Amino acid sequence: GLPKTIDNDIVPIKQSLGAQTAAEQGARFAANVIAEHNAGSRMLIIHEVMGRNCGWLTAATAREYRAWLDTRQWLPEFGLSRAAWEIHGCYVPEIELHIDAEAQRLKQVMDTVGNVNLFISEGAGVADIVEQMEAAGEDVPRDAFGHVRLDEINPGAWFGKQFAAKLGAEKVLVQKSGYFSRSAPANEFDLQLIKKMTDLAVDSALAGTAGVIGNDEDHGEELRPIEFDRIAGHKAFDFRQEWFTTLLQEIGQGWPEAQHPGGQ
Repeated sequence: GLPKTIDNDIVPIKQSLGAQTAAEQGARFAANVIAEHNAGSRMLIIHEVMGRNCGWLTAATAREYRAWLDTRQWLPEFGLSRAAWEIHGCYVPEIELHIDAEAQRLKQVMDTVGNVNLFISEGAGVADIVEQMEAAGEDVPRDAFGHVRLDEINPGAWFGKQFAAKLGAEKVLVQKSGYFSRSAPANEFDLQLIKKMTDLAVDSALAGTAGVIGNDEDHGEELRPIEFDRIAGHKAFDFRQEWFTTLLQEIGQGWPEAQHPGGQ
């Protein structure tokens, strides 16, 4: 077997095929969308990224996007400032989001910069959305497995409504990069990963060894056929990794707090 999901949430595999490509393409998508930040005044732009239970793709996309920002030259006098193109909030399912406190912080950004750009995982805030819908007596759309239909409840739009009034936004733009990023051809990183995994998959098949090929996090990240009974989905993103905590600090969001049981 070969692991392929852009969510990168397979236990115990370090990196699934296509995930890095999706992050790179999601950053490209975001760059084009955020270019609209000065099309109107006080604009709130929300980039909704795939990831029902895992925030890795949202975080990795934010990292790729900010790496792209680092390569740009800015001319604030002509309305081209890093601050206006920056990510001002990055929300994933694994971390707690205090909406009122965040709104207060982002209001200052809106007043100072003139726009706010958010990267949001499609699974962030779902518990709150469901709670509000049920309290209002609304039916929560679910699939055959009992999962909330994220495309129908629109987390990005929900966040837009939550923040718009609090920030004094005059326009809200919500864009989803899902199909754009997941349908892209593999980048160089993923092509090399595909080559390594398929070579080992063929060798393992010829040797009669069963398993899912991947870098096993429980075996020193060794690339090996991982026993089927050890494979599981919904691996949580480790939001305490230094690169992500540094990213949050740099954009002004602060140190992340683990998601509280039962929702935000």
